[in-house]
Amino acid sequence: MRFNVEKNLRAVERSVASLERDGRTAHAVMLVRSYATTHADLWDAVTSAQRIPNWFLPITGNLELGGSYQLEGNAGGRITACSPPSSYAITWEFGGFVTWVDVQVAAEGIDRARLTITHTAHHSEHWDDFGPGATGVGFEMGLLGLHMHLTDPEQPRPDPLEFAMSADGKALLTGSGHAWGEAAITAGTDPEHARASAARTVAFYTGEEIEAG
Repeated sequence: MRFNVEKNLRAVERSVASLERDGRTAHAVMLVRSYATTHADLWDAVTSAQRIPNWFLPITGNLELGGSYQLEGNAGGRITACSPPSSYAITWEFGGFVTWVDVQVAAEGIDRARLTITHTAHHSEHWDDFGPGATGVGFEMGLLGLHMHLTDPEQPRPDPLEFAMSADGKALLTGSGHAWGEAAITAGTDPEHARASAARTVAFYTGEEIEAG
């Protein structure tokens, strides 16, 4: 069955907000996606050290309140809050920067559940250059991996780089990047600036040149 780019783009709700954290201007990037599984199964999928590598990245650490974690080749941090089976919060420490991720799991019926991820970071030049898509696109690909895992747990996880370089992968990354630009506009960002930032984000993820114009 052919991968449905548009269906997966529509499956994600995206929003952006500006706020203050620790006395500094910050931005929150929020993603919401629903899954055809139970509340308990979704919670297990996003908290189990055995299952997280099946849809995201290999992980090590002490995955409980007060513990720490490390994603292979990516962020690490501390688990600062945990209220099973509904929510947890972690620091997201990468490249010398500390940001924050809040995860919420909620039931949407007997066999459907919703995952909400909120990533908060202090304002930076990186935000000015790339906007919310810099992190939003990456987390969105994680939500896609989770969808694949929950839909067919026995199916091996596709190679992320191979998928990203495929026609469907590039279409998804492009659509996601531009959708985050529109979410920024909805949140009050100047449209010209938001769309230029989105174009830079898409170019980064797809490895393609930004079109002049």
